[in-house]
Amino acid sequence: MFGIIRPCGEHGCPSLRAAWRAHLCGLCLTLRDGQGQAARLATNYDTLIISVLTEAQLGSAAPRRTAGPCALRGFRTAEVVDAGASGARLAAAVSLALGAGKLRDQMADGDTALGPFSGVARRRLAARWEAGGARLGAGVGFDTAVLAATVDRQLDLERRAASHGGQGVLELTAPTEEAVAAAFAHTAVLAGRPGNAAALAEAGRFFGRIAHLLDAVEDRAEDAARGAFNPLAATGTGEREARRLCDDAARGLTLALREVEFRDRHLVDTLLGTEVRRAVERAFRASYERPGWIRKTGAGILTVLTCGRWQPQWNRRNARHRGDGCSLSGLDCSCCECCSCCDCCPN
Repeated sequence: MFGIIRPCGEHGCPSLRAAWRAHLCGLCLTLRDGQGQAARLATNYDTLIISVLTEAQLGSAAPRRTAGPCALRGFRTAEVVDAGASGARLAAAVSLALGAGKLRDQMADGDTALGPFSGVARRRLAARWEAGGARLGAGVGFDTAVLAATVDRQLDLERRAASHGGQGVLELTAPTEEAVAAAFAHTAVLAGRPGNAAALAEAGRFFGRIAHLLDAVEDRAEDAARGAFNPLAATGTGEREARRLCDDAARGLTLALREVEFRDRHLVDTLLGTEVRRAVERAFRASYERPGWIRKTGAGILTVLTCGRWQPQWNRRNARHRGDGCSLSGLDCSCCECCSCCDCCPN
C-alpha cells in the first residue's frame, strides 16, 4: 500500500534477510490460502510488519513450514511463516482491508493503475477483499470494520478538502494513522502482551503518518498531471514542511518502540528504524527518480517485480560491499552472524 518497507537485499545480513522473506512469503501464502490466488495481489511490504511485530513479542518464533518452489524465489523452497500463525493472519486481514480501500480510492481518483480491471471488476474485487479481510480478522479477534471506516472517513475528508479546503495536512493523515495504530496495537493482544498495546498504537500512528506523507510526496507531480487529489497540494503544504513532519514522526516512532517489550527486536528495529529513515531520504532526495509505472501497478505486482531482489542503498559513510556482509549500517548487529565479515556494524 505505502511502500516504506523494503526487503533486505541480496547482500544484506543473511539472518535478517531470511527472517524478512519468511514473513513476506508467509503473508503471500496466507492470502492465497485464505482468499484465493488473486488475493496475493494484496501482498505488500508494509503490512508484513504486523507479522514481524507479533512474532517479536512472542516468547518463541511463529510456526514455520517449508514452502514449495516459487518463481519469485528462483524456484527454490523456503522456510516461511505458517498460514496458521496469528500474526500472518492478522497481516493478511489488514492487507485485504487496506487493499480494498486502495481500490476504492483509485476509482475515486480515476486512477488506471490496474488497467486490466474495469470499474465493475474493481468494485467486485474490493468487495471480495473486504469480506475476506473481515473473515480473516474475525479469526484473530480483529474487527476490520475499523479499517473500512477509516477508509470511508479518508475519502470523505478528501472530498471536503477538494471542494472547500481549510483542513491541515495532519487532519488528512489522521484516518491512516488510526488504522495503522489499531493494527499495531492488536499484535500485543495476539502475543499476550497487553501492556505493549498503547506504545504500539503510538508507533502505528507515527508509521501511518509517515506512510501517508511519503505517498503524497512521491505522487505529487503525477497527481497534478492527472488532476487527482493530493493532500500536500490540497493543504498548501510544501516539501520542507512535509519533511519536517516525517522526521518528527520518525523520531516519535523510534521513541514509541523503545517502550515496547520485545523478546527479539532486531528485525523490528531494522524495518521500522533503518528502513523508515531510508524511505524518508529516498522520497525527498532531489535526484531520486522513481519509476511511476511500478509505483502505480499495485503492491502485489511490486512484490512480483522485486521480491527478494532489491538491494539496499549503501551508506557511503559506514558501509561498503564486502561479499555477503551486512549492509544494515548503524544497527546493533550483535545477534547477526554476518558481523564478523563486514565493517558496517558499530560493534
